[in-house]
Amino acid sequence: MAVAPAAPAQQELSGENLARWMKANVDGFAGPIQAERFAGGQSNPTYRLTTPTRSYVLRRKPAGVLLKGAHAVEREACVMGALHGAGFPVPRIHGLCMDESVIGSWFYVMEMMEGRIFWDATLSMIPAAERGAYFDAMNATLAQLHCVDYQSIGLGDFGRPGAYVERQVRRWSKQYFEDEAAGRNAHMDLLVDWLPRNIPAGDETSIVHGDYRIDNLMFHPTEPRVIAVLDWELSTLGHPLADFAYHAMMYRMPPDILGGIMGVDLAASCLPDEAAYVRSYCQRTGRQDVADLDYYVAFNMFRFAAILHGIRGRVIRGTAASAEGAALASRFERVAELAWGQAQK
Repeated sequence: MAVAPAAPAQQELSGENLARWMKANVDGFAGPIQAERFAGGQSNPTYRLTTPTRSYVLRRKPAGVLLKGAHAVEREACVMGALHGAGFPVPRIHGLCMDESVIGSWFYVMEMMEGRIFWDATLSMIPAAERGAYFDAMNATLAQLHCVDYQSIGLGDFGRPGAYVERQVRRWSKQYFEDEAAGRNAHMDLLVDWLPRNIPAGDETSIVHGDYRIDNLMFHPTEPRVIAVLDWELSTLGHPLADFAYHAMMYRMPPDILGGIMGVDLAASCLPDEAAYVRSYCQRTGRQDVADLDYYVAFNMFRFAAILHGIRGRVIRGTAASAEGAALASRFERVAELAWGQAQK
């Protein structure tokens, strides 16, 4: 991950309050702390904490007025802690702090892992013959997540089983309507009406990541192996096919949006096509097919558009957690139009 230059918030993290909390809650901690913010992290700012003996990662809520239920760092810490204990590739959680007096917001501290994060989903920096193995590792890791017995690892109350898509459509529609500063969009208004009337029959429940894409994965320093799945803010109990469709949405997104690979010559790039990728996931999860993939992609594009709409609102209110917020927010209309195009299929 790229690291941004120091700023007042980073200097605050290097102060005595955080060092005192770390000493009381993190085994083996010894200061002083030097804090640097990672690039990215639109929702919850993320920092590298460097000490004389080791490094940590701190993830916090952003400053300012926040939407109810958003930026839930405590949920991230909960799901990652449970999954780490189950052997799923996530960093170890050292501690969660819900005392705002320490650094001004809730936060958690986790293990600093060393590996590679790819921002280019075509993996152009990897030898062509090896790219398929990286895609297969992404596929296998998501299938592994969806096969975790969430009850047995203590996540039975992490969300409400059943009706995930219905609840998500309702949630993101509500946030879209409530964020008046960010404005309205004709395609979003159409989707708010169309999506709840066309939810596929049948339901399943698993842990869902909610934002599973290549730049939220850390790969081994030299091998095509996922060593850490990051950014669990949108995780809950939900429908695994909706979660898979969000990931597979890369095949239907342009390269400048969410790491899309639409329009890429997949064969020439030695990457699997969408049909092959879906088959691999189905084989790993014991399915015949994903019959309603088009609907789930439309739903996920709508959800992503709603997230961009929220970022636009934070930019307008001056609470965006990243300097790239305005650029991301500018993609809102295009994603909403893509979503409506999927719905019309």
